[in-house]
Amino acid sequence: MIGTGMARNGRGMGLAKLRHDLAVGRREPVIAIGLALALLFAFLILAPVISILANVAIVQIGDAARSRAPEGAFTLYYVTRAFASRMSGILLWQPLLNTASIAVGAIILSMTVGGVLAWLVNRTDLVGRRWLATALIIPFMLPTWTLALAWTTIFKNRTVGGQPGWLEMLGFVTPDWMAYGRFPIIIILSLHYAPFVILILGAALQRLDAQLEDSARILGASRRRVAFQIVLPLMRPALLSCGLLILADCIGEFAVPYVLGLPVGFDTLSTSLYRAISTRQSGMAAVMAAVIMAIGVVTLYIDTRMMREARRFAIVGGKGAMDRRRTLGRWQIAAIGFALSFFVLGVVVPLVTLFLSTIMRVPGRFTPENFTFDYWIGSNLDTVALRSGILLTPEFWSAGLNTLVIIGAASLASGILGLLVGYVVIRSPFAALGAFLRQITFMPYLVPGIAFAAAMLTLFAVPRGPLPALYGTSIILILALVADQMPFASRSGIAAMAQLGKEPEEAARVAGAGWWRRMTSIVLPIQKRALASAILLPFISGIKGVSLFIILAVPATDVLTTYSLRLVDYNYTQAANAVVLMIALLALFGTILINRLTGNGIARGLES
Repeated sequence: MIGTGMARNGRGMGLAKLRHDLAVGRREPVIAIGLALALLFAFLILAPVISILANVAIVQIGDAARSRAPEGAFTLYYVTRAFASRMSGILLWQPLLNTASIAVGAIILSMTVGGVLAWLVNRTDLVGRRWLATALIIPFMLPTWTLALAWTTIFKNRTVGGQPGWLEMLGFVTPDWMAYGRFPIIIILSLHYAPFVILILGAALQRLDAQLEDSARILGASRRRVAFQIVLPLMRPALLSCGLLILADCIGEFAVPYVLGLPVGFDTLSTSLYRAISTRQSGMAAVMAAVIMAIGVVTLYIDTRMMREARRFAIVGGKGAMDRRRTLGRWQIAAIGFALSFFVLGVVVPLVTLFLSTIMRVPGRFTPENFTFDYWIGSNLDTVALRSGILLTPEFWSAGLNTLVIIGAASLASGILGLLVGYVVIRSPFAALGAFLRQITFMPYLVPGIAFAAAMLTLFAVPRGPLPALYGTSIILILALVADQMPFASRSGIAAMAQLGKEPEEAARVAGAGWWRRMTSIVLPIQKRALASAILLPFISGIKGVSLFIILAVPATDVLTTYSLRLVDYNYTQAANAVVLMIALLALFGTILINRLTGNGIARGLES
């Protein structure tokens, strides 16, 4: 009887709490806003993923004869063709092997270089280390294909035709393995990801108590034993996290394999997906996208579990002990040379190469009469489709306007929606609603960009009820960008709202202010810095992004990234490099602006 009474009292208290929450919800729109956001993100994020996964097992248009089943029927034809047919080696296994090889190569090389640089900057008396701490991060701010185009400008040979590379013009014929394919892709991705390793390992090294190393040396341990039995085990979570995150990013990397691999038939999973979409093989595209998604989800799930396990342990020590630096002594010059060499290779050489290539009539000819600004501001050029310099070409300005409108609208929407998600997660009386929003807005982070673009194309390429087909319009690009940027925008909004107590709003509510007045007069003014950051970060990411646009954009909706890649396809090297150079500088200056605006370094942002 007592147990029954307690159960009844528990149910009564639960019903009373529910009635109280519903009464609050009628007065405050936080629940209604949360439900609207949940429906919106289910439509923008969950529905595309479900749609493309469903297409794996549904006969697509034009495949009825090959699959021996009517269109729309259930089939295992695409799965069998990808995994266990005579064509599976070409369709899936070879691209998967190529992707794995460049990912492993990039992980090993970037973590080796980045690990050494992180140790030099954070744990030694390296001369100029404060300047280098920022300078060595710049390659990570630049689009990956900035380095790819600089590489092909220097090392290109006659294998794919078009203008020759600089080395060939100087009399050095580069072999194919150096000009295209696996080797240059690994080198470029390593230059791009090494700064990421510097950031992650640098943050871990700053938290590592040097007293542990000192104690081991006092007890007679050699430097090698200290490194392998103390430092490396404590760094293992950060090292594994770096490797897994680089792997997840390499799986969906498109621009570098597109520039350096696709011309010679070196296919990766991302370029194979692009090829399948370009040739209207919707079923095979769905399989490729599903494989990329699965690898990304598993990789990031493992990383998340490892980070949760790592947070169970803490290293406690005095700050003075953590800040002590090791003396380099006679290795000082070699260390400075190594750090500066990385900066030159990752920043100076690519940007200078791109700029010089834009003012040369003939590549690689360094004579005064060969330099010109015609590819910037000239007219009556001797090219077929590009008759004027970039700055005088209407298509360039149209792509620039599309960039501002599409990416600007998506960034503004992402920032506002992210702040609203943070508001609902922190203020909602229903924990389940906040948990759902937190999880669904993180989902695009688990799906590589090119696979998510394929999912959006699958859902919105045809009419859906009252919604018309959106492919070929700016709307699909805006929706895809909003969904793709929500992991960062929502986390920014949640973090910002978690720091804002309820007291200011409670006081305004007592004074009679409605929800809209409280948001515009209290929440937004207090969170304006966080909102600006949540808008600017997606804008910079969108400017240098390729994967979403290459799948969803058409010539009428070209942005600067797709416009530059079309110039690459036409072998208009000077014009393409000019556009890429401007994109790289925009991304670089935008990142610096974000850091100045938020008052935090990029390392702190990535660490969080």
